[in-house]
Amino acid sequence: MSLPDLYPGFETVTVDVGEVTLFARVGGPIGAPAVVLAHGYPQSHAMWHRIAPKLAETLRVVVVDLRGYGQSSVPAPEERHAQMSKRRMGADIVALMAKLGAERFAFVGHDRGARVGYRLGFDQPERLTGLVLIDIVPTPVMWERMDATFSRKVYHWSFLAQAAPVPETLIAKAPIEHLFQTLAGWTVDKDLSAFDPGALAHYRAYFRDPARIAACCEDYRAGATIDVEHDEADRRAGRRITVPTQIIWGSVGLPADAKARESGPLTVWRDWCETLEGGPVEGGHFLAEENPEATLALMQPFLARVAR
Repeated sequence: MSLPDLYPGFETVTVDVGEVTLFARVGGPIGAPAVVLAHGYPQSHAMWHRIAPKLAETLRVVVVDLRGYGQSSVPAPEERHAQMSKRRMGADIVALMAKLGAERFAFVGHDRGARVGYRLGFDQPERLTGLVLIDIVPTPVMWERMDATFSRKVYHWSFLAQAAPVPETLIAKAPIEHLFQTLAGWTVDKDLSAFDPGALAHYRAYFRDPARIAACCEDYRAGATIDVEHDEADRRAGRRITVPTQIIWGSVGLPADAKARESGPLTVWRDWCETLEGGPVEGGHFLAEENPEATLALMQPFLARVAR
């Protein structure tokens, strides 16, 4: 089945980065400063279709499916879910960009993609010109906030991290219903009106695949184990991200629990980043689709500065 082309004028590439092959769309002026756009759960590269063309007017834009998601390949399971660690996902991006001729690049990530981005900021800061992290707080902080109220809001963190094959089996009974409930539930309007039908077709196509459902679960299992270990090691050592970082969050997004509303995610991130700016956007969790204009208004000036 052919899927809608949400990126007319963009090149389609599938690149072998060693452990996996990554699917990406590439557009913008050849030789311009490069930026990677990475999606979150339960989405794919399609989520950036209202953002990428504008960025591609001045930047070389690479819109990627993370390993296990979308049209990228699914890695074989490993002990401690290491194959879906954000460290390995970040290494994928570095290898992809090197093969595309960009040794340094800016990175924009939403949700799980943002977790890949900040891990890359710790592991390989020399590769990055800047980081934009959308609607997250650091993984250990998310787990530390899991009181009765917040855990109901982000129930999927615990559900997807349960031992295989429990979440895989339950999701497989009604995968599209689960997908659409998740997408709708994290928007302001609690429906699918924010999503383009073409983007929904992309999300449906990969979410019907049991191997990719399993990869999503492995992503969250890594987020409950090995990713926390990597983050805590940096926190104990007093390391901070030195790359210029912008934080964008939804006014009623997933990190907007009571603690976040008191001070905003910037307060949390100041303990993790040396150079920090950012602000809220009116919307829920899926800002690139719910409110792309306001998201671009924050993101574009920052990316222009770090590109220089």
